[in-house]
Amino acid sequence: MILFFLASYDTVIATEIDHNPTKEEVEKLSWLYGDAKVMNDKELSGYYLGPRREMITPWSTNAVEITQNMGISGISRIEEYFPSQSMEANPDRMIFRNYDGLNQDIFTVDIQPAEIQFVDNLEKFNEEEGLALSPEEIEYLHKVEKQNNRPLTDSEVFGFAQINSEHCRHKIFGGEFIIDGKVMESSLFNLIKKTTKENPGKILSAYKDNVAFAEGPEIEQFAPKNQSTSDFFRVKNIESVISLKAETHNFPTTVEPFNGAATGTGGEIRDRMGGGVGSWPIAGTAVYMTAYPRLQDENGKTPALRDWEDILPVREWLYQTPQQILTKASNGASDFGNKFGQPLIAGSVLTFEHQENGEKYAYDKVVMLAGGVGYGAKRDCLKKTPQPGNKVVVVGGDNYRIGLGGGSVSSVDTGRYSSGIELNAIQRANPEMQKRAYNLVRALVEEDENPVVSIHDHGSAGHLNCLSELVEDCGGRIDMDKLPIGDKTLSAKEIIANESQERMGLLIDEKYLDHVRRIAERERAPMYVVGETTGDAHFSFVQKDGVKPFDLDVAQMFGHSPKTVMKDETVERKYANVTYDIAKIDDYVARVLQLEAVACKDWLTNKADRSVTGRVARQQCQGQVQLPLSDCGVVALDYRGYKGIATAIGHAPQAGLASPEAGSVLSVAESLTNIVWAPLADGMDSISLSANWMWPCRAQKGEDARLYNAVKALSDFCCAIGVNVPTGKDSLSLTQQYPNGEKIVSPGTVIVSSGAEVSNVRQVVSPVLVNDKNTRLYHIDFSFDEQRLGGSAFAQSLGKVGSDVPTVKEPRYFCDCFDAIQEMIRRGWILAGHDISAGGMITTLLEMTFANPEGGLNINLHDMQGDDIVRKLFAENPGVIIQVANEHNDEVRAFLEDNCIGFARIGYPNTKSRTLSIADGSWKHDFDIDALREAWYETSYLLDRKQTANGLAEKRHDNYKKQPIEMKFNESFTGKLQQYGLNPNRWKDNDTTTHLTRRKPKAAIIREKGTNGDREMAYSLYLAGFEVKDVMMTDLISGRETLEEVNMIVFCGGFSNSDVLGSAKGWAGAFLYNPKAKQALDNFYAREDTLSLGICNGCQLMVELNLINPEHKNRARLVHNDSHKFESAFLGLSIPKNESVMLGSLSGSKLGIWVAHGEGKFMLPEPEDRYNIVAKYNYAQYPGNPNGSNYNVAGICSKDGRHLAMMPHLERSIFPWQQAWYPTDRRKDEVTPWIEAFVNARRWVEERIK
Repeated sequence: MILFFLASYDTVIATEIDHNPTKEEVEKLSWLYGDAKVMNDKELSGYYLGPRREMITPWSTNAVEITQNMGISGISRIEEYFPSQSMEANPDRMIFRNYDGLNQDIFTVDIQPAEIQFVDNLEKFNEEEGLALSPEEIEYLHKVEKQNNRPLTDSEVFGFAQINSEHCRHKIFGGEFIIDGKVMESSLFNLIKKTTKENPGKILSAYKDNVAFAEGPEIEQFAPKNQSTSDFFRVKNIESVISLKAETHNFPTTVEPFNGAATGTGGEIRDRMGGGVGSWPIAGTAVYMTAYPRLQDENGKTPALRDWEDILPVREWLYQTPQQILTKASNGASDFGNKFGQPLIAGSVLTFEHQENGEKYAYDKVVMLAGGVGYGAKRDCLKKTPQPGNKVVVVGGDNYRIGLGGGSVSSVDTGRYSSGIELNAIQRANPEMQKRAYNLVRALVEEDENPVVSIHDHGSAGHLNCLSELVEDCGGRIDMDKLPIGDKTLSAKEIIANESQERMGLLIDEKYLDHVRRIAERERAPMYVVGETTGDAHFSFVQKDGVKPFDLDVAQMFGHSPKTVMKDETVERKYANVTYDIAKIDDYVARVLQLEAVACKDWLTNKADRSVTGRVARQQCQGQVQLPLSDCGVVALDYRGYKGIATAIGHAPQAGLASPEAGSVLSVAESLTNIVWAPLADGMDSISLSANWMWPCRAQKGEDARLYNAVKALSDFCCAIGVNVPTGKDSLSLTQQYPNGEKIVSPGTVIVSSGAEVSNVRQVVSPVLVNDKNTRLYHIDFSFDEQRLGGSAFAQSLGKVGSDVPTVKEPRYFCDCFDAIQEMIRRGWILAGHDISAGGMITTLLEMTFANPEGGLNINLHDMQGDDIVRKLFAENPGVIIQVANEHNDEVRAFLEDNCIGFARIGYPNTKSRTLSIADGSWKHDFDIDALREAWYETSYLLDRKQTANGLAEKRHDNYKKQPIEMKFNESFTGKLQQYGLNPNRWKDNDTTTHLTRRKPKAAIIREKGTNGDREMAYSLYLAGFEVKDVMMTDLISGRETLEEVNMIVFCGGFSNSDVLGSAKGWAGAFLYNPKAKQALDNFYAREDTLSLGICNGCQLMVELNLINPEHKNRARLVHNDSHKFESAFLGLSIPKNESVMLGSLSGSKLGIWVAHGEGKFMLPEPEDRYNIVAKYNYAQYPGNPNGSNYNVAGICSKDGRHLAMMPHLERSIFPWQQAWYPTDRRKDEVTPWIEAFVNARRWVEERIK
């Protein structure tokens, strides 16, 4: 039966339950649904919006699990339905459907699982199912039929098509190219492999696993000793490896951007989890490329100067408009990372359309790249050899009718198949489920002995691809009745090949199975033993009745279909060069600054968590005004904050249109001039690249030849500069087909991601100008080429591409320039530095000043070669601008001259005036920095309006520059660990059993499924001198853990239960409705010698459980941010005079801190003086107050000062390198004042356990 509950805002929550619920069960559900009222009606009239009936939402999966954790059984599905004005009103037809009334059939799907089908006509089946099999592959399958003496089943043909699709097998990259009648000597794949063959560097694994691994440094691993129960953290040294990966999800993002981009991000994270026998993802990147979004202001008008958007007429978009794709795709990618707990630390946006020579180019088929870096233990970087009898284990979510045929549909033009087939290829994202699967993998990798034989993620072709790859060397049998089924209407084919996300396949040695199961149960990671390896080189899926819908030799599955042959001929294309008039310079600058590729990216960074893990040393936002200006992202490999990984991105598709060779070289060059600001362990030798190729193969004559030339140019350039490309991906169907027959071709694009080991994350150079007149700016050109405007943002803003594109003329000279910058960083000579790329040198100079509240620049270009001022200002030749203190001036010049590096001294800061003054010969011009910053910010504001509620995009637009971060420390603060008697090396001096002795202060972190801020919190407590215990809710619910031996507990941040039914509601339910957990908590709070802290999600939990002010008649609540979106920011807090245990000694301080939350608004119904307020946001207005909290409150404390609930993350702000801005004169500090809060807690506990 389905029960209807009426919740707030007339939302209906439909609950499917298999019995008549008891009064107590109804009361529990009513509490869970926010005091919703159960309705007696079996049917409701009126119009509603709700989910598609055949697709159980991830929201439902989480909600059902919350009810199970509260002791209610028999509930199978819970969904939300929103009142609607009509049957036509629907904000997103991909996700919602319209309902005329709600009844007992809203979850009923009248589909019986289809019978196993034997395929008589392969050709017909291929077209009907949208399998994209080539005639040669169909021929091959006819051979397999003969070998097996029977027709193939639908599962076998469908599976073969997925496994051998272009998407999975990269047949074009492995194929033969014949250009202008001449057979090319090497395949594209071999050209890429050549880079690693010639310069293996530190590569340990390339081309054969989910990720590439390079050797990393020795680092500290901080993890609990035994992860099958609650246990104390310990530190040990491990040899590490570094991983780099980038994945594209272009087709799903074009069709349904939110889930397409979310699952792209999730899939890329799983790739890094599945490297070797398990490894750790740590930080993500994202790139979005679309057609022009045609933005409008609040009056529905197109802002001035945006006429480049008129170059093509608006199309009848197939699924979503470019603006919707930009907004929803970035929401999806951010949401997945935020909930999983992976920070997004670098990225890029490009919009482009062009029409010339009778050809139309635009990113109508969009590019969505999800990339990232990770690391692992060196001992785990290679897969082991499966032995017969190894157990096949699946961890994660259920099977749904999702992504069916995603692999093969991705391999053809979008619009080629009926939208039914294309929609079936759509995804469903459940990051919290993936986090649970990850927690299991993390635990196994952190153990002294890793029981995993092999591991793969579930991606294209689902179980079939994943499990067959696991057993490829050995053969295996899968028992289908053991697979978890979320949708009972799935046929055998759909069970075998659906692409439900958030699943990992593992091979486990049988003797470890019970231990692995205990960890999985503790982490609430659903785990299924579904089969075993056989040793007979055969692979089958077997139903309970013994029938085998899939039954082939491994060799037959992976096919030996004929090599793909690409025949093409060279087509010369010329593009008109841009013409200009220096008198229009102000117009030109304002135009370029508003192109999405150049403009401010605040609309992207303000919603993506950039601090989670507590190991982010460089993210996008810089300076006192916190604007996204960084060239690279950097993470620390452990909490010591020295060794780390840097990553950066480069692309140049506009230049690539005019010259595919130059496009490739410029993409690599940009990625390198972005990563150069991090001090790399071995300079350029540390770097590895991922090259992701998005190309409209076979779309028009000359495209395949262009691809070959582009890949060869990248290979040649990388070999010349000594950098390897051990990983990458191709997506070679970048064409959109419209119902009227029109085809729009996306420009051939390569996105290059770089990754490298960093020797000291504290030394990364910032692009923010130091406002000191006793300094000089230098321009260093890396290109050894004339300044050229072809392929530039300047040309694009005037509707041109231009054939006169720059390149890197001398690869060795490029290396010398790179090495020189690295050496100057090591010597501490560079105060600030920024690369020259989109928008040219003028954009670089302006961006260096934007994040400062004051100051400008005096620039003279007379030392630069050439006399064309427009070229000097707007050309995008690879190069950099560096700022050097006068005291190092002579050394820098001598050093550059000794190393034969050309440079031009171009100017110095003007500390008094907010202008950029540029002179060249007799020409002189003053640019108003603040006015141009507004032009640069405008595009971000227009996009922010589409994602931010309550007019707060306008507020952000007005206030971002008025709220610089301020810091004020206690005079006694030295910034040294010694001040507090702290020793991060104490684990080396101590016997590991110290926590067993009575006298040590002990703390516990408490986490629920979906918690993601646990490790940084545990380390903050550990550094402050606590022994720290890892406690999962299942430890408390089962009674394994009672909290009796600890004096402090911390409820950590994250997204428990994905924030379904309200943040922390499900977590609170787990405490309130499980007797042992409730008893442990009640006993802890009844003691006089205890402290507690709740951060972010933990703060929400403490308020939900009423632990702070139980004496108040009107309860405090935490609700959605006023902006109705996730808010991520580094901002200022002030600590008012207070007597709390943790923050009392910081009274009067102003400190910088990270916030990252969606429901952080304190609703405080009592007068302000009734609360013990211990932290306030520095500014009352948004975004300085990011959520609209009453009284600007960021944290409140119990009356006795012992129990503290706070939204911002002090545990991610204890080191200067974690902070996004820190006073320049305190750069040598080892810790920030926030460490004092944890030290105060430890000292208070020590007093009471003497």
